[in-house]
Amino acid sequence: MSLYRICDQQTVFEMKQEIIKAYEKIRKALTEAPLLLIPAWNLPFKLYIDACGDGLGAAIHQIQIIDDKHTEGEICYISRKIKPTEEKYCASQMECLFLVWAVETLHHYLYGSLFEVISGCNKVRSLLNMKPPNRHMLRRQIAIQEYRGKMTIVHKAGNINKNSDGLSGWALANTPGNPMYVPLEAEPKILAEGINRTDIGTEFFDKVRQSYRQEMKFNILTSLLDKDFKDTPLANSLDEVWKKSYSEGRFNLFDGIIYHRKKTSCVMSFQSRLPINIILHEYHDSISSGNLSEDKTLEKVKNCAWWPSWKKETIENCHSCDRCQK
Repeated sequence: MSLYRICDQQTVFEMKQEIIKAYEKIRKALTEAPLLLIPAWNLPFKLYIDACGDGLGAAIHQIQIIDDKHTEGEICYISRKIKPTEEKYCASQMECLFLVWAVETLHHYLYGSLFEVISGCNKVRSLLNMKPPNRHMLRRQIAIQEYRGKMTIVHKAGNINKNSDGLSGWALANTPGNPMYVPLEAEPKILAEGINRTDIGTEFFDKVRQSYRQEMKFNILTSLLDKDFKDTPLANSLDEVWKKSYSEGRFNLFDGIIYHRKKTSCVMSFQSRLPINIILHEYHDSISSGNLSEDKTLEKVKNCAWWPSWKKETIENCHSCDRCQK
């Protein structure tokens, strides 16, 4: 029961058990030490971090004088579930990733202040001075450079690092109700920045689209990629190489062009001789191409186009070049 209800002039005061309990609750909150401390900006902070296979958590603590005693108390807690894209990281990469997440999220507490990071992962200690870091760790290292000189990292075993261990184990769901909510970006059907478009004019792409209409396999692929479901009988009518790539999800349809997905990019797909000859000419035989070596020509074609025998035909084209054979 809320005490404000008995303050109404129209309410008859009655000493009930609910009123006594409400009063005791308020008295306790006003007279005892608070659960969360108010930050003392002249004192250093402690940042506890932990990551597990399900979530991540962090807690900011500070040692303050309470009742004439140096007492470590909590200032802020944060937690969230990990995103699907983060599940692939190993333990050390995950801890380093979430260290960056924690200091960036709690930047308004930590920036300009001395603070100590306590982690259950021993490798986090070497993040600031890792030489040479791999490409993943390098990004994490750069992200925390502004805290260099203010931040120290220490290791504390997970079984005694209980401040943030419970937060990661029972992390709040990544929903709008969580203050740490991170919207999940829908995976685009094709990454625009991953498409390697050539410097050939737009008329080339018109020729590619026109060649599709003359090739049965591309009519089938276009029909399959336009559908939201897999048409197995239609897919089985493709040649083995094309069927395999389709079953592996390597084809995407974008702006009327079928792209072949690789590890980090998507390149144009075609089979007709006209676009193939144009590509081979532009990347080796033309004046602007400079008659590059076989390896460099292969690299340029690889980053532009795909067809089943692209490598073999590119090599044969280089070997047939009179300038290259001199």
